[in-house]
Amino acid sequence: MEGAASTTEPDTTGTRRGPYSEAPSTSETARALREVIRAAGDTRGALARRLGTGATDAAAIDHLVSSPDALGPVELGNRLGIRSASATTLVDRLVRAGHVERTPHPQDRRRLALQVTDQAYDQVRAALRPMLAGVEQAVARLTPEQAAATSAFLREVAAVMREYVATSPDDPPVR
Repeated sequence: MEGAASTTEPDTTGTRRGPYSEAPSTSETARALREVIRAAGDTRGALARRLGTGATDAAAIDHLVSSPDALGPVELGNRLGIRSASATTLVDRLVRAGHVERTPHPQDRRRLALQVTDQAYDQVRAALRPMLAGVEQAVARLTPEQAAATSAFLREVAAVMREYVATSPDDPPVR
């Protein structure tokens, strides 16, 4: 369309182009962090393609692998933002694919816990290996002081993001 601003060119007209164009913080650091967050979303899709699963399946496996606590189907569904019936279908699919096993919950034997199989864990680790190696190379280029400051900053940002998630409404606004 002639005269329309391209989405890849800088916007010099002063019009809004997206949810972050008039964000409260426009520091270079905040912009770089938003870029990392967007790339993280793309990474999950790439992981799903490498594993031959859907994005929700890959996200579920990621939650199960990275959670310090045992998760049951309900907790997993809550983390993924899906309803109980959808979580049950998802878990059934992951079990059939050999990615997850249902086991007794370690603290409450009346409940089920979901455990990623060794095979699925190895597949995820192999799929992520190139990206994780690149991250480790970037970290290796930091001085010890830069690494400590970066770690502290990222933990603080993660805490801010967790607070944002924890204080979000349970239901979307009615329009």
